[in-house]
Amino acid sequence: MSLPITLTINGAEHRIALDDPRVTLLDLLRERLDLPGTKKGCDRGQCGACTILLDGRRVNSCLALAISHDGAEITTIEGLSQGEELHPLQAAFVAHDAFQCGFCTPGQIMSALGLIQEGQAGTDPERVREGMSGNLCRCGAYRGITEAVVEAQEKLGQAGRKEAA
Repeated sequence: MSLPITLTINGAEHRIALDDPRVTLLDLLRERLDLPGTKKGCDRGQCGACTILLDGRRVNSCLALAISHDGAEITTIEGLSQGEELHPLQAAFVAHDAFQCGFCTPGQIMSALGLIQEGQAGTDPERVREGMSGNLCRCGAYRGITEAVVEAQEKLGQAGRKEAA
C-alpha cells in the first residue's frame, strides 16, 4: 500500500508515495530526496542536528513522521544559499568560525534561522544561548555560534527595516 503526500521543500513541490507510515522527515529528506545536509545525530530529538524549518518553525525532523505533514512547507540547509551567495547566517558562521567538525552546523544554522524568524534571538548573547540550547556541538564552538547568530540577527533586522521603509 502506498500513501501519497505532497511537500514543498526548499520552494519545490514534491509528490511522494510513502511505503511505510513510520518514515520520518529526516529519513525521507536524506534517503529518498537526496538532501543529506540534514544530519542524523541521536535520532531521538536530543541533539538538534536534524533541525529543519517546517512551516516556518524549528522542528527536529527525526521525531516528525512525514505522513503527518502532508502539504507542509519545509526548508533545509540546502535551501538557504542563492547559488554561490551564502545566506547571511551562513556567512556569519564562517566569519565567526562557528564550527569545527561541522557535523552539527546545518542544524545549528536552521535552528538559528528559526530563532531569528520567531523574533526570539535579539542581540543578548545569553538569550541566544538559551534559544539555541536544543542544539548540541560536540566540539564546543558555542561562542562562535552565539556571535554568528547575534551578527546575523543584526544584519537581517537591518535588511528587514530597509525593506519596510
